[in-house]
Formats: sequence, C-alpha cells, structure tokens
Amino acid sequence: MEHPKKFSPGTSAIVFLLFAGFLYICVWSPSNPLLPFVQPSGSPKDFTPVEFAVKDELDLALEEASMRNKTVIIAVINRAYVEQSVNAETTMLDLFLESFWLGEDTRPLLDHLLLVAVDKTAYDRCMFKRLHCYRLVTEGVDFGEEKVFMSRDFIKMMWRRTFFLTEVLRRGYSFIFTDTDVVWLRNPLTKLSLNETDDLQISVDKYFGSRRPEHNLINTGFYYIRSNNKTISLFDKWYSLKDNSTRKKEQDVLLDLLRHGVVTELDLRVRFLETRHFSGFCEDSKDVGAVTTVHANCCRHINAKVRDLTAVLRDWKRFKSALTKYPKAARNITRSFGWSRHDGCLNSWKPQTLT
Repeated sequence: MEHPKKFSPGTSAIVFLLFAGFLYICVWSPSNPLLPFVQPSGSPKDFTPVEFAVKDELDLALEEASMRNKTVIIAVINRAYVEQSVNAETTMLDLFLESFWLGEDTRPLLDHLLLVAVDKTAYDRCMFKRLHCYRLVTEGVDFGEEKVFMSRDFIKMMWRRTFFLTEVLRRGYSFIFTDTDVVWLRNPLTKLSLNETDDLQISVDKYFGSRRPEHNLINTGFYYIRSNNKTISLFDKWYSLKDNSTRKKEQDVLLDLLRHGVVTELDLRVRFLETRHFSGFCEDSKDVGAVTTVHANCCRHINAKVRDLTAVLRDWKRFKSALTKYPKAARNITRSFGWSRHDGCLNSWKPQTLT
C-alpha cells in the first residue's frame, strides 16, 4: 500500500500562505464582494477626513532654522555678495560670517541663520558652506549682479525682498532681518526687547533719542519684527504702495507710512534702535563696550563696503586682543578706542573718473 508523499517544509509554507490569503479575501477584507455593504455610522457631514499638511521648501527651511519661539535670522544674498572680485581680498558673505566667529556669543546664532539666495550661484555657495539656504526664484529677473544703490534694479530687488518677508510673517515666523553688510560683534538678542511688547524694532541711520517716527531716519538693513496680525497688515500696506512710489526705495515708503499715521492706525509699538548699540557708517557708535552690530550704510559700492568692514573687524580684533593682554586696563582701553576711517565708503560717492 502506497503512503501519501510528505510535503517539504517549503511547500507547506506556500500552502499555508495561500490558505491565509483566501481566508482574508472571504472573511476580513472590507472589499470582499461576498459580504454585505455596511454604511459607516453617522451622516456624511459628521465625517472628517484626516488631512496631511504638505510643507513646501520655504516651510521646511524656516522650520529647520527656527529658534524655539519661531524666530529666525534672515539675510538675502546674490552672486555679487558671494563671489570675490579681482580688487577685493574677500567677499561680503565671508566677512558677514566671519563676524559671527569673532563676535561675543554669536557663533550659536549661525544655527538660526537662513540665507535667502536670489540666484543659483549664491545658492550653490550657501550650500557649499553647509548653512541653512533657501532659493528665491523670480522669473525673468537676474538679481545676480551688483545692484548699485538707488538704481532701478536695486529698487526692484528691495521690493522683491519685502514681498518675500511678508510671506514669512504670514507663516507665523518672527525674524531678525539683517543685510549681509552688517557685522555682528555681540549677540543682538541681548539688546532687543523679546517680551512681545514691541512689534517692530528697527535700526536708524542717526539716533535722536525720540520714539516719534518723524524724528528718526529708519534703515531696513537691520530690524526685528514679530509675526502678528498688525505686522502682517503693515507689510501688506507697505508692499501695496510699490507701484505708486516712483524713484523711492522701499525704505523711504515705509518711513512715509510710519510718519503718516500707520502706527496709530494699526496700534503698532515701534522701537528705534540706538546707534550706540546698532552702529553704522552714517553714525559710528562711540562705545565699543556696548556696540552690537556695525552696518556699512551710507556707502554706495560693494568693494568699498568690503574694504571698510574689513577694517571694522580688524579694529574689533585689536580691541579684544588688548583686553586679553591687559585686563586691568580694560576701562582705559575702551575709552581710548577709535574706529578706522571709512574712506572706502566716503570715496564711493565721488564721481567716477575714466582712465
């Protein structure tokens, strides 16, 4: 009498899997045509589908650079600011980043710096340096070359920047905006009001000690703004005036708004930052023991800014070295300190002669 052949272990496994699949189709599968259709309980209006928010590149970039309180540091760069010219020893971007290395309590802030590149070269350089980078594309416009102060392309680039920053506010992020021709010598967060009482804290070319907008010459090269309905409305109103501001840069339009009632209209709290802490070439801080940032304002060309900001960092290193070497003479060293002349920027306003 013949006995049935035994199945090998492999064959047994295959049979088991086929049987399990058959049971699933016949019994458990919700799409089983052999089972009656069961309507989900509740009416359609009570059914809420699960929605997965899709984050775009800007969301991801902001999230990656953000501090815990949804604050980021933003700077805009183009090819002219990242490529070294024949007549310069360094680039504007390299000077800017070097200041974070040399400054007091500034190195950790690089983790929260988002560089917004307006052309591919600037973006590639940012990625090469392994920083937080975002590529801002403007169709049909080349923002790579140097945009001379108050030129048509300069004004156009400033308005594009304003539009982008409005979008950042809409996404719930507060930010410190800084031009890359601002060197950071100390952590500015220690000098800014972060208790949510001020909506806008903005630098000035000259400080007159007044909270009144008409008494201050603002500079949009450095400011801190909180994201709320008031500041979003301010930026919306500001950008809406773009096409009615011939021969005015965006900074002048904002100044007009501040001087003509928008502060009261939107119930804004605006603080104008002292040049003692937030210095610039228009008005040097006379207190090196308190200065936080130095802005190469009142300057026309990139090469001039690079030259004079290089001198600023050299002065800063000289000051810090003297304090380290002669700690007991710190008071005298601070009192006797003086910045180098900004000759490059002073000469940038002179008519260019042909050779």
